Amino acid sequence: MQADLSDRAQDYRERVRNFMDAQIYPNETTFLDQIAEGDRWQPIPLVEQLKAQARSEGLWNLFLPESEDGAGLTNFEYAHICEEMGRSPMAPEIFNCSAPDTGNMEVLARYGSEEQKAQWLRPLLNGEIRSAFCMTEPDVASSDATNVQASIVRDGDEYVLNGRKWWSSGAGDPRCKVFIFMGKTNPDAPRHQQQAMILVPREAEGVKIKRLLTVFGYDDAPHGHAEIEFDNVRLPAANMILGEGRGFEIAQGRLGPGRIHHCMRSVGIAERALDLMCERALSRVAFGRPLAEMGSLREDIARSRLEIDQARLYTLHAAHAMDTVGNKGARREIAAIKIVAPNVALNVLDRAIQVHGGMGVSGDTWLAAAWAAQRTLRIADGPDQVHLEAVAKLELRKHQ
Repeated sequence: MQADLSDRAQDYRERVRNFMDAQIYPNETTFLDQIAEGDRWQPIPLVEQLKAQARSEGLWNLFLPESEDGAGLTNFEYAHICEEMGRSPMAPEIFNCSAPDTGNMEVLARYGSEEQKAQWLRPLLNGEIRSAFCMTEPDVASSDATNVQASIVRDGDEYVLNGRKWWSSGAGDPRCKVFIFMGKTNPDAPRHQQQAMILVPREAEGVKIKRLLTVFGYDDAPHGHAEIEFDNVRLPAANMILGEGRGFEIAQGRLGPGRIHHCMRSVGIAERALDLMCERALSRVAFGRPLAEMGSLREDIARSRLEIDQARLYTLHAAHAMDTVGNKGARREIAAIKIVAPNVALNVLDRAIQVHGGMGVSGDTWLAAAWAAQRTLRIADGPDQVHLEAVAKLELRKHQ
């Protein structure tokens, strides 16, 4: 499928790959050291420095396909580049291509008013601020977005927000200045027209970050995943995105591209884990011979190669479907890759951890942290069971 890339997309991919080789991989240890040295919840100097360099080289906002501010790449083209970025956890932010900012920028670019774009989209595109997406709630099964209980009530020229959100990724960062909040404006409306999304400035009165959550013991500083209380938060009516009852529509538009990005980053992580597995197998000796000569490990390496290539091709197929028939037409493929890619990455990471023994579960490699992130991805943006149900329904529909 690489042969189907335009010359322009091929050029971007090669430039990103070269930047990764020259600036990202050699600096990963420094990245971790700088987080550990000072206040974990402050911007990382190395990242800020590399962001400026990436932007100066034109490797910036590559994810935006429909805006003069982006690279103008299709989902299929950007997917190849996203795989390269996914090979390192520090990379996406450096290119201003990290979640949840990418999804929030897409929401504002597609659905925001001119005033909303000027106030929030422009600083996000410039990398001056960051953002968070507030949908998931602790008291309901938020894998079904229609379960959301937080309220958005009209009061004259204002809206009043009440509710509790959690797993609001990015809210721990002091640069996070705006939240996109999903709540119900009309509980009596049809099921998928009850919700709305509204922009909430971080400093708005009544917004309180209750705690920062850990993921398998990792706090993901300075990014963080917050539990946030919204207590009678008053906002101008102009902060509403698109209109009352349009929240579910916006959510579906937001999640399609984001799932492609997540899945291709998973493929990148799996590819790099396979590299590490092979290097370890060739260099480590046990029972008088290299691990690479042991049949069970050779089988693990072969299975990993097969699984990675299948996941990559399936995700690229989904991206191509989005480009040709739209998000709705590609919903089966989008649901399927969200199951396939993280599970493949977990399989490969598990094998890589196993061949590294005690080192694999320690912090001496990035494998343990990558495993934790990929395991979480099987829940984020909808658990496997939700996507399996969607795929099954669409398959059965063909035979009815």
